[in-house]
Amino acid sequence: MALRTRMTRSTRDEMVAGVLGGVSEYFGLDSSKVRLAFVVASLISAGFPGIVLYLMLWYVIPEGEQRSMY
Repeated sequence: MALRTRMTRSTRDEMVAGVLGGVSEYFGLDSSKVRLAFVVASLISAGFPGIVLYLMLWYVIPEGEQRSMY
C-alpha cells in the first residue's frame, strides 16, 4: 500500500481556488465528477452550506507546488 502525500490545492486543475481539483487529485478521481457531486450536494442541502465548506477548505488546505511548464 502506497503512502499518500499531504492533500494540497491544485495548481494545475483549478477553477476558483483549486480546492476540488486538489481533492480529486488526492483521491485519484475525475475532477469534473467531484465538482458536479459537490454542486449537487450543496444545492440539495439546506442553506447552501457548500459555499461555507469550500471557503473553509480554501483556508485550511495549503496550496500545492507550482509546476513549471518547461
